[in-house]
Amino acid sequence: MFGFGSLAYGSNPLSFAEVWVGLLARDQTEASLIVWDSRIPRTVVGMIVGAAFGLAGALIQALTRNPLADPGILGVNAGAGFAVTLGAGLFGLTGITGYIWFAFIGAATATLLVYVIGSAGRGLASPVTLVLAGVALGAVLNGFSTFLTLIDPTTFRSIRNWGLGSIARTDLGDTMSVAPFLLLGLVIAVSLSGSLNSIALGDDLAASLGARVLRTRVLGVVAVTLLAGGATALTGGIAFIGLMIPHIVRWFVGPDQRWIMIYSVLAAPVLVLAADVLGRVIARPGEIEVGILTAVVGAPVLIALVHRRKASGL
Repeated sequence: MFGFGSLAYGSNPLSFAEVWVGLLARDQTEASLIVWDSRIPRTVVGMIVGAAFGLAGALIQALTRNPLADPGILGVNAGAGFAVTLGAGLFGLTGITGYIWFAFIGAATATLLVYVIGSAGRGLASPVTLVLAGVALGAVLNGFSTFLTLIDPTTFRSIRNWGLGSIARTDLGDTMSVAPFLLLGLVIAVSLSGSLNSIALGDDLAASLGARVLRTRVLGVVAVTLLAGGATALTGGIAFIGLMIPHIVRWFVGPDQRWIMIYSVLAAPVLVLAADVLGRVIARPGEIEVGILTAVVGAPVLIALVHRRKASGL
């Protein structure tokens, strides 16, 4: 429903009949051009990055045993954003094709640093130390990124727009180049769902039940890097998707990570597309970026959900 609404609504609204005719005809009529050249690409991007952010959030919440965590908790988004900012400043990157690899490198490097900092002197990092290390590193990297964009606004103009979180400026070619990495992250995440159910009981008990805790955490971090790094490269930061969706899903399906992951992949694109449609409707003939809408809508919803005991625990 939201996918079809994403094709119909915008600065130039179309009726459902016009959307249907435009989809079938694929000719040079105005409706067909709008549907195929603009709205299908952004709808596909919204579905893909929504699923990636939602699954990354569910995975990182399970790894840290913290229902209010998101990919940013390990510095993944901040690392990706800082690397892209450096790439724009040093190499003049202006498009998604250039952002992709810098985002992956930045996300992986930041995640590795968080684990090194969180486990320094203690062996295996605990969820609490990972959270603290991730928040601290994310704050530092975001601060450096903001500093660079302020001292040279001309060079970093494209980065400022990218950082708002938009699904409108990414074409299908860029999306398809990132899709294999997102698919690999999806496969890894799903393969870990059984072990994550054991880890929710605590590392010691999980190990006694046969779960390979260290292997699960390492592969989980790899999956989060692929999912959140790839999605961030495509659209910039879209706030609250990875934080709010798994939280809501857990309210309905309970603590089983298998169901949380499945429904997060299905529900997160709905939120992204709904926010995109809303941003196009309320700001017509312009639009409000998805990242802004999800933050505005997500914050009060999350506050309400946190007060529900059933939704608050893993």
